Amino acid sequence: MTQINTYSDISSFVNTVWEDAFFVARENNVMAALVTGFTGQGMGVRTNSDYNSVTVNAVSESDDLTSQSFYPTTGQTLTPSEFGAQFFFTDQRLESDIFGVRQDTSVELGAAVAASIDSKLLGLFDELTAGTTGTAGSNLTWANLFAAQSILRAGFAPAPYVCVLSPYQWHCLGTAIAPGVTVTNAPELQNSLARNWFVASVAGVDIYVDGNIAAGTSVFGAMFSPISMALDMRRAPRLEPERDASRRGWEVNISMVYAYGVWRPAFGVAINTAGTSPV
Repeated sequence: MTQINTYSDISSFVNTVWEDAFFVARENNVMAALVTGFTGQGMGVRTNSDYNSVTVNAVSESDDLTSQSFYPTTGQTLTPSEFGAQFFFTDQRLESDIFGVRQDTSVELGAAVAASIDSKLLGLFDELTAGTTGTAGSNLTWANLFAAQSILRAGFAPAPYVCVLSPYQWHCLGTAIAPGVTVTNAPELQNSLARNWFVASVAGVDIYVDGNIAAGTSVFGAMFSPISMALDMRRAPRLEPERDASRRGWEVNISMVYAYGVWRPAFGVAINTAGTSPV
């Protein structure tokens, strides 16, 4: 009797891959939760606008107030695109190694989805316009960090602020003491930094470490208000199988549609320093 391979043969495989993949994606995506999120449908662009400011003038008792202009101008635009990837599994591979394949596929798809979104958002750091602290080729210092915070406050950027650094940028801070503090009178500061190697809160700013920032002599971290950048998810990642009879196997296709970009670039500060391995 001829064996007919149908979707039901791998339905549990695909569903489990989908669920596990998105668990991995959530666990590995730092940036998506730190920026402004939008949702929608279709491929239409999303734009924001800015109003001009009003001037308050001194007036005497008999002066008549003069109307001032107040109209929006187009600001930033988010343009969605479709992204996707595929695995192909032969029948023999699925029949002989289904559990290993399922687990490996889940991890890889989840990590790929997370890295795709995360890396694109990280790539916006050098487009933030409030200012830049640090110097390419030099180690990140606490002074650079506090300067970024001061710039945001002076620019009326809405709180809260978050800071995202490469592992090597954070290494410079995690092994240092904040300005004006010595080990003698504040040993707990060093203990706290050691316990919170990958995430910490300093002066009201939450600091995150993201390994998707590539190492180099000139890398960009950033301190920003969440509204400075945006992720506009139009279609959540979709996992679909398709039988290819002539190749005697199954395609597993994943695709998603989203837009990303700077949204209020004046509410973010780029942190440009060295990001090279300490060893």
